[in-house]
Amino acid sequence: MYSFSNRVRYSEVNSEKELTLPSLLDYLQDCCTFESEDFGVGVDYLAKEQVAWILSSWEIKVYRYPQMGQHIKVSTWPYAFRGFYGYRNFCIEGEDGEIFAEANSVWVFMDTEKMRPARVSERMQEVYIPEIRDEIPGEWADRKISLPDEAVQKSVEKEPVRVSRFYIDTNHHMNNGKYILVAEEYLPEQVFVCGLRAEYRKAAMLGDMLYPVVTIEEKQITVTLADEKGASYAIICFQIQKKERQS
Repeated sequence: MYSFSNRVRYSEVNSEKELTLPSLLDYLQDCCTFESEDFGVGVDYLAKEQVAWILSSWEIKVYRYPQMGQHIKVSTWPYAFRGFYGYRNFCIEGEDGEIFAEANSVWVFMDTEKMRPARVSERMQEVYIPEIRDEIPGEWADRKISLPDEAVQKSVEKEPVRVSRFYIDTNHHMNNGKYILVAEEYLPEQVFVCGLRAEYRKAAMLGDMLYPVVTIEEKQITVTLADEKGASYAIICFQIQKKERQS
């Protein structure tokens, strides 16, 4: 298991001094990135070898959002490798051991020269197989997100969003967390996001236009970010609860 500790910053919280959902996702991404860097298979190594780990999907369960100034520990570990897939869990906890959030994720090992999936290399197996731990117990959804027809028929299209430089990462495409940042704007106020599922289908590049389609159901809101022809870049499903107003 790989972990790092931090303190929730003012720049990472909302108007209620809670860690924002996009910031929470950033912690998860940072944790596995720090792990790969510390193990010698980080950004520069991947670029040299012309390979990459591409996030296919993740599911995040949020029990409570840490408050500004709280000390947190972020942990990650792989629990399986199958073919070109890697499976990874995450956990964010407080100093007293309280679990704030847990996550499950599915990654695809890619040959970036041929732009197709490849079997996990021997080097990656040498690094990560000794790190394998048990999967977080509980029920996890399938990586594919599908919506009932009756809900889709009531979907609403929103104004397109251009992919700016702010959204681009070292892979030269839109960062996984930035899709969530865009999608979150379509949530109503006074909701608690207790869960998130995201399925990534293709990478958006600098200058691409995202066409959001919002589907509202009783306990979840799904935002599909698609191209002009309707092909999805990402599908983000927020599980929501009504937030109690502060007296």
